[in-house]
Amino acid sequence: MPSDNIGIALLSFLILLALPAFPDTPARDRVGGACDYTAVQLYREVSPSVVSISGMAINPFDPGQRVSWAVGSGIIVDSEGLILTNAHLVQDLDDVYVTLGDSMVAPAEILGMDSILDLAVLRVPGGPGAGLPVAKLGDSDDLQVGEEVFAIGNPMGLEKSLSRGIISALGRTLPVRPMSWLVPFIQTDAALSTGNSGGPLLNRCGEVVGINSSMLQDAENIGFAMPVNIARKAIPELVEHGRVIRPWHGIDGRMLDFTLVMLLRFPMVPGFLIETIEPGSAADKAGLVAGSLPLTIGQQEFLLGGDIITKINGEDLSSLEVLMRIANSLQVGDTVEVEYFREGELATIKITLPERPAQPGDIPH
Repeated sequence: MPSDNIGIALLSFLILLALPAFPDTPARDRVGGACDYTAVQLYREVSPSVVSISGMAINPFDPGQRVSWAVGSGIIVDSEGLILTNAHLVQDLDDVYVTLGDSMVAPAEILGMDSILDLAVLRVPGGPGAGLPVAKLGDSDDLQVGEEVFAIGNPMGLEKSLSRGIISALGRTLPVRPMSWLVPFIQTDAALSTGNSGGPLLNRCGEVVGINSSMLQDAENIGFAMPVNIARKAIPELVEHGRVIRPWHGIDGRMLDFTLVMLLRFPMVPGFLIETIEPGSAADKAGLVAGSLPLTIGQQEFLLGGDIITKINGEDLSSLEVLMRIANSLQVGDTVEVEYFREGELATIKITLPERPAQPGDIPH
């Protein structure tokens, strides 16, 4: 789990039939609409489906540390041996091994990774008759701040450790991650440490509602998990294509609301502030302008001076939710009409979106 910084297509019907199913919300014993699992029962139920992931990377160009090791966690999501974990955990490893619930160590194959979501899917030897314990995926859209949650993982290499806390916030964006506005993380005070990466965040029903991903280095018990509903949608693509196929606009930045615009007293309008643009992207080729003037307000650093996108395909960018909905609806090959504000004037441009390739620095270390 990165602790230095802050720790970040649709398939055809026939393909989906051939891939493992990931049901929306498995039924569990509930009393008055709430689960009645104790922490002891939840641990006994779920811990067999949580695995330890370890691996080795060899760097021939670093005489001081040619061999490095990684230890983290993962979740078995189907009986044929598919395991969900973090991309940052396995991205540089030459060999990956998984320790299953019966202490058996097996080599694992990386089927796919996505740097933006920080997700990876592995496969270990299994099969329909292997009887591997499978975690149940819940519904992260129903989560509420204050709800009790649990984390199971291998913090500091201490296997199958359980921690307990609450959801302390929802929809958090982590600025050190590329395109962080696309990933609304779950914030929790359940204790997470190095080694919890890729392990499950669970509700009181023993259902996985998040995949633990990162923590704040200098804070006490402020950790972040990827919502499981986002992960669920990515699994089939990672299995089939080895990556998540997404359009490449190349824009990163943040929303500017009216209050912030008034506070900064710059010639700006509410919308999406372009802070950086990836070289060679559609936005770069179209001539959109990134920010160049750094400004720190509280704990946030802004890059001002870039274009502000006010509309996409004629729809006002009135909130982050609207932006995410529009962005998630775009596909490779789409032509998008973008209205933007620059130097006191509005202008419109059309951009055709290619597929986004992997970019340097996509996954924080």
